[in-house]
Amino acid sequence: MTALIQTADFPRIFREQTPLIDVRAPVEFDRGAVPFACNLPLLTDEERAAVGKRYRDQGRDAALALGYELVDADSRQQRLQRWIEFRQDHPNALLYCYRGGLRSSISQQWLAESGVEIPRIAGGFKSLRRFLMETIESAARDTEMVIVAGKTGSGKTHFINSVENSLDLEAHANHRGSAFGKHALPQPGQVDFENRIAVDLIRLDWQNLRRLVLEDESRAIGSLSIPLAFHQRMCESPIAMIEESLANRVDTIHFDYIQSNYREFQQHFSEQADQMFAESLTDSLARIRRRLGGENFQHISALLTQALDSQFRGEGIDDHRLWIEALLKRYYDPMYDYQLEKKSHRIVFRGDRDELRNWIQHLIEQS
Repeated sequence: MTALIQTADFPRIFREQTPLIDVRAPVEFDRGAVPFACNLPLLTDEERAAVGKRYRDQGRDAALALGYELVDADSRQQRLQRWIEFRQDHPNALLYCYRGGLRSSISQQWLAESGVEIPRIAGGFKSLRRFLMETIESAARDTEMVIVAGKTGSGKTHFINSVENSLDLEAHANHRGSAFGKHALPQPGQVDFENRIAVDLIRLDWQNLRRLVLEDESRAIGSLSIPLAFHQRMCESPIAMIEESLANRVDTIHFDYIQSNYREFQQHFSEQADQMFAESLTDSLARIRRRLGGENFQHISALLTQALDSQFRGEGIDDHRLWIEALLKRYYDPMYDYQLEKKSHRIVFRGDRDELRNWIQHLIEQS
């Protein structure tokens, strides 16, 4: 492997999820990174800010001199040791900075002086990011899609994860896509969300796919936005409908939004789990209060309060089914029927999940 990795190698890097050392400052990493990169910075946030100011005021050479001044022998050895340990654990590791220039060159040089060779990525994160966004644009332009739709609680996410050639946008957004879709942990940033989509497309070998299966989504998934060109292609693609009974849809929502979410809160927040879980549900209901209308809101809010009280008294979680069913009947189903009418001309199949699975498999095989 050469010491400088070029764009032609990017598909392999993403497909194999090659371990990456990101030597940018933490503040840069937090704004967006490659999903499988580890942030082991050359400069702290404060050092980077100081070097940047010196560069703007006095130029490159002065900035470089300040960098060497700020990173003393002890700091250099500590940072070098972290890179070496990562390389020992990941022999195929690569490294990058923002533009693939000074910081990654210095890091690579320090490692080489210690007897450790690590290739660096030409163009750095900026080049990787450009390649990933081009991947999304190309997939939006060239890939045939099938959009799986169905009323709230139809199990669309579970379904697409049970078939081949599928892309789970909600998983990458860490959000279930509705007013109640928040997980215990926050969503990623927009850049990370887009990068995850692109890496998954590469993993799926999108250029050779006969069909890409996706869930019907509005452009916004929580606080994040599906890339515009990609979502536009989704909105032009044929729709396959899952048809499920109300009872089954209540079961699905109860599992996803109550059972699974409550376990997440218990896992991550321990003693605060009950309070945070309750606040998540009540805040979600409050966000749709105006659209529900006063009477519906009061009715469903009372059922939700009753369910939470029963749950935290140790009486189980079955009472949650009451407000879930009321919310489906009074809010989600009427809203979905209205939205679906506007895109009914795109519906090419209706059936239960087994029938839909067979139809999609036949479609992929015949393409």
